[in-house]
Amino acid sequence: FIHSDLGCVSYIGQDCEAIPEFLAVKYGSIARRLDLSFNRLRSLTGLKAFTQLEELIVDNNLLGNDLRLPRLPQLHTLTLNKNQISFQPMLPLYLLEHLQEVTPALEYLSLLGNEACPNQLVSLDKDEDDYQRYRYFVLHKLKNLKFLDSRRVTQREQQEAEARGEFMKVVKPKTEQDPSDVRAEVTSPPYTPLPKGSRDAKNHKGVFAKCRYVYYGKHSEGNRFIRNDQL
Repeated sequence: FIHSDLGCVSYIGQDCEAIPEFLAVKYGSIARRLDLSFNRLRSLTGLKAFTQLEELIVDNNLLGNDLRLPRLPQLHTLTLNKNQISFQPMLPLYLLEHLQEVTPALEYLSLLGNEACPNQLVSLDKDEDDYQRYRYFVLHKLKNLKFLDSRRVTQREQQEAEARGEFMKVVKPKTEQDPSDVRAEVTSPPYTPLPKGSRDAKNHKGVFAKCRYVYYGKHSEGNRFIRNDQL
């Protein structure tokens, strides 16, 4: 499916993993806005022909940390929502440096729905502090951004990014414990020195029942001084 209107081009192709050559030939020199969302793109190498591009939308694709763009000096908007950009082992620094180099006019960037963007869309374990550190780190590298994800960049964020953004790398947490080990810990009973009968709160017979053993003192040390007729 192709839709073109006044320099805006949208394309959805079946099992499309790369930008079709005919798209670049037909629209490369005139397209200012290109929407390639909901494909299966793994590479954007075909963008070299789109020399006038100002907006690029490639949401819901399969783009990863090896993403490379040609130099697009007029591109001011880039959305990469819901792709496969991840920690390896941190927010890919070289990807940000690459964008800094090839998209000097970039003002709007969105990475929502990627593992590298730590918010609750990706994991319930993330919180606002994780997301804010990510913002500082991105803004430290891409200083011209006015919008990051769904938020406007504030003056305070710019100041924090300038002062501390370099040290705000979002590191991937260590692998969690094997769930099978956790289940084993939960199901195994806690250690107790008491006999089995005392572990049941409803059965205290092993602890509080009357003792049936009768002590006659036959083997007591004190018995050596007592005669049998004194017992």
